[in-house]
Amino acid sequence: MRAPASLLIIGTLFVSSGCRPTVDLTKSLQVVDVSTGWFDAGIVDGQNKLVPSISLRLKNNSNQTLHTLQVNTLFRRGDDKDEWGSAFLTAAGTSGLAPGATTERLTLRSQQGYKSTEPRQQMLQNSHFVDAKAEVSAKYGSTQWMRLGDYRIERKLITP
Repeated sequence: MRAPASLLIIGTLFVSSGCRPTVDLTKSLQVVDVSTGWFDAGIVDGQNKLVPSISLRLKNNSNQTLHTLQVNTLFRRGDDKDEWGSAFLTAAGTSGLAPGATTERLTLRSQQGYKSTEPRQQMLQNSHFVDAKAEVSAKYGSTQWMRLGDYRIERKLITP
């Protein structure tokens, strides 16, 4: 009789942990303090390298703690449908992001970018330069990724 009682307790814990209402991040997670630009990634293969970058904070406007909150950003060049680069961060670990709380500043940068022998500022002004955008998505726990917004990468230089 001991085994079925143990299974009942484990089953009850499993069901109760899964019964938390799901939070719609598109409505309850606010992207704030957004800043974009082109990060000076230094010299690579003898050339200056610039990569698209976005910095932001996430604010939990829900009434629940968002456990294991993650953010993913896809970078795209111009109107391309293909991913140019991506970045992933854990915004809040297992302790979660409490209701009303805001994350620290999160900075996400593409691995892909532009390389040139031109000075960095001239790279941004080059007639062949193609602008980029960042598509920011988030998820918490085992929920699905939800898109929070699209942001144009401003043509400004960000230095380390």
